Amino acid sequence: MFKKIIKGSRKHSKSDSTDASSRPPRSGNTGSDLNPHLVVNHASRPGQGAPPSTNSSSPMLPPPMSAVEPLPLLRDTPVSERQNLFMRKLQICCFLFDFTDVLKSAREKEIKRQTLLELVDYIQSGSGKITEICQEEMIKMVGINIFRSLPPASHENTGQGASDPEEEEPYLDPTWPHLQIVYELLLRYVVSSDTDTKVAKKYIDHSFILKLLDLFDSEDPREREFLKTILHRIYGKFMVHRPFIRKAINNIFYRFIYETERHSGTGELLEILGSIINGFALPMKEEHKLFLVRALIPLHKPKPIAMYHQQLSYCIIQFVEKDYKLADTVIRGLLKYWPLTNCQKEVLFLGELEEVLEATQSAEFQRCMVPLFRQIARCLNSLHFQVTFKAFFLLNI
Repeated sequence: MFKKIIKGSRKHSKSDSTDASSRPPRSGNTGSDLNPHLVVNHASRPGQGAPPSTNSSSPMLPPPMSAVEPLPLLRDTPVSERQNLFMRKLQICCFLFDFTDVLKSAREKEIKRQTLLELVDYIQSGSGKITEICQEEMIKMVGINIFRSLPPASHENTGQGASDPEEEEPYLDPTWPHLQIVYELLLRYVVSSDTDTKVAKKYIDHSFILKLLDLFDSEDPREREFLKTILHRIYGKFMVHRPFIRKAINNIFYRFIYETERHSGTGELLEILGSIINGFALPMKEEHKLFLVRALIPLHKPKPIAMYHQQLSYCIIQFVEKDYKLADTVIRGLLKYWPLTNCQKEVLFLGELEEVLEATQSAEFQRCMVPLFRQIARCLNSLHFQVTFKAFFLLNI
């Protein structure tokens, strides 16, 4: 039996060898002599080493520009050439200039300004569909212009202690003539009905949003106003980014409360949150209640609360009006951070307490009324007339 099997296997091996010898030889080298750099491409997918097809519809980037020179207007250019011209205009807008010297590169600055204005008009009018590669390059250009190291705060320049922010003159960025138009371009792109969120979210991603949030610390109020509008629009349009934006704002507040106690854009961020809280669905998620307890209520602690108290108070009232059961949590939070020596801050707290009590139901009021009246009694005995007057007024509600 074993002899038959061995004989059969010998026959198969002989037939295999004869078949192999009868095959035609391969053209070129074989075995280990094969070219190691040879790339085999399947018809279904192009290989990495294959040259780009001449029939491919993917656009090519124009060569980089070495100088700022005026280009023809987009509206005067044939449709087939507009994309290439659009990319070249984006390259012009990537040039950065020194605005500390007004006369330096004045011609180039004006060319860039006019180019930015034209791009804003082009996006706003919707006169042409912007391809994906153009959108990518446009967001890169926006980033080159706006993402920068912010100048140190005014008190850091002099080496003195931080003064009252209300008494400081607002810092005005000298690059604003260009920055303003770049922000306007970004805003028009975000709000445009032609902007596909599935495409745009590739470029307005988490990294872009974090850098945008960092700019809220700018001392220029004009820049913070634009940032507020843009971030609010991004939050409204890109639903996928909403949890991330809320978490990132939380982290900014934590750092402000427990580390720096100084941030220029706290009021603007709270203004955005006021609109977000207004849209919270009921019953309220536990995540949102934690945000109230861990971020909003502790924002009463920092000394410069007067800079953002109006926006903070609005957010707090929104929570109580949404869920009346949170009134006890809010009132106890106010009592926890009640100022001991700052009379102006006490006046703010009493005013906010008045609004909270108006939205509080009797059951919630009874839970916190003992510590509440103790604090009001201390305010009635205050040596500051405004605190005493506000406390008397509170009792008349």
